[in-house]
Amino acid sequence: MMNITEQLMALQDKEYAAFQSKLTPGIPEEKFIGVRVPEARKLAKMIYKSGEYEAFLMQLPHVYYDEDMLHGLILSEEKDYEQCVKYVDAFLSFVDNWAVCDIMSPKVFKKNKDKLIDKIREWSASEHIYTCRFGMEMLMSHYLDDDFRPEYLEIPAGVISEEYYVNMMIAWFFATALAKQWDATIPYIEKNKLGIWVHNKTIQKARESYRITEEQKEYLKSLKRKG
Repeated sequence: MMNITEQLMALQDKEYAAFQSKLTPGIPEEKFIGVRVPEARKLAKMIYKSGEYEAFLMQLPHVYYDEDMLHGLILSEEKDYEQCVKYVDAFLSFVDNWAVCDIMSPKVFKKNKDKLIDKIREWSASEHIYTCRFGMEMLMSHYLDDDFRPEYLEIPAGVISEEYYVNMMIAWFFATALAKQWDATIPYIEKNKLGIWVHNKTIQKARESYRITEEQKEYLKSLKRKG
């Protein structure tokens, strides 16, 4: 029987590998096998159902980008919350790009929001770029609808960083928050609570959203800052 890396190699698409490497700056091209995400998802589900993934999840750091992607997809399938958090914590410090960070979306988190918020605070406060980004992404995914509380906006607002992928996530978060929780979120723009770059990027992303009204878009445009 093929090991997990061999199973990934069997799904290799070299043209796709070259394409992926261009979207993920800083990762050498030879690290890309070229497995398309739908294929990786199918493989992750199959491996999780087999129960034979523990050794793979412990083999850190992985050699290939695609192994990291598969790792994120496997732990997204984990049904035990405490075990999932252990896997996530063990993996996050090895995540070195936005794509692997953003592919992780553990399904079990939806059922454990009372516990998850404390982990989100911890992850979002991390100095590691992708741990911080992941924390804010989970906040955006799970706490801007029925479980929203205005004080949760302070979590990303309190993140001060020079890192592009952190600041992009803050802007993405606040643009989404404007679409879903306008009244609670707009004061952060009106009162200049975000850094200039994040402030203006939030306005740009919100104005690109179909969930923001034309009136809101015009108002946001008037709040752009110079600098």
